[in-house]
Amino acid sequence: MTSRKFAVLVASASFLFSAGLTSAEEAYVAPVKDYIESNVKSWISDPVIIEAIKAQNAKNAALSQADIDALDQKWRAEVEGSDRAMIDGVLANPVSALLKAKQEASDGTITEVFVMDAKGLNVGQNDVTSDYWQGDEDKFQKSFGAGAGAIFVDEAEKDESTQILQSQASTTIVDETGAPIGAVTIGINLDSL
Repeated sequence: MTSRKFAVLVASASFLFSAGLTSAEEAYVAPVKDYIESNVKSWISDPVIIEAIKAQNAKNAALSQADIDALDQKWRAEVEGSDRAMIDGVLANPVSALLKAKQEASDGTITEVFVMDAKGLNVGQNDVTSDYWQGDEDKFQKSFGAGAGAIFVDEAEKDESTQILQSQASTTIVDETGAPIGAVTIGINLDSL
């Protein structure tokens, strides 16, 4: 760790302790939010993302919870199986291509990224997620559910396969009028901040 990164970490920890937070581990929250504000907010308003979310919101407007559950079960079955028509369709769309390019351009800071519609269903992603519906999870409820401008930073975890310390950050995506239409979740490699 460079002395600059250490200084930022110490400063963040000091701020969090003075704010009444109890864990030094939460010192990563401020740098993650800064990264989202300065590096992600500019490209999540790309017309490719906005128009795809709007189209999926219109298409999915009448879905019941049973319909959503069925789509999620289909996705989960495809994750485990060889027939991946639904997954491949999402991974091949323009939003997924844009997200893959943003992830690759991040020099290892972004480990994963996926966009969700107003129901919490995946619109695009850089890689396969374990489920299709995120609407029942904090990443969606504490971003989209909290309205425009919300940023939710989840707990830091060490990925066992890569040994990378990472956290997921989620923020609301708004249309040109400022109305919330969806959300994005970004896995952040904390070691690269």
